[in-house]
Amino acid sequence: MINYLISFPASAMDVPAEELAAVGEAARQVVREAKAAGVYVFGGGINADAAPLMVASDGSAIQATYPQTAEFDGGFCVLRLPSREAAILWAAKIAKACRCSQELREFGDDPES
Repeated sequence: MINYLISFPASAMDVPAEELAAVGEAARQVVREAKAAGVYVFGGGINADAAPLMVASDGSAIQATYPQTAEFDGGFCVLRLPSREAAILWAAKIAKACRCSQELREFGDDPES
C-alpha cells in the first residue's frame, strides 16, 4: 500500500458562493466513502489565516516561507491505496466533488514512517 497526496490550490476552486455548500457536502461524501473503504489517512485545508513559520534546527521561528511554497494553500487528503491506478480513480472522485482538477503525488516508501 502506498500513501498518495491528492491536492488542489485554493485558486483552482472557482465556484459561485451559492454553490459552496453543495461542493462541501460532495467533498465530505467522498471522504466518507474513502473512510468506509478503509483508505482514508488524513485530509483538510490549509488555514490561510495562520501565517506560515520557518522553524530552524535550534527551535527559533520566524514568520516566513520558502519562496517556492509562498502560494501553498487549498485542500488536500492523503489516501493509502494499492496502486497509482486506484489513486487516479480517487483523485477523479475528488475532482468531481470539488469541481476542479487535483494534483496527485506519491509519498516515498519509508518502513519507519
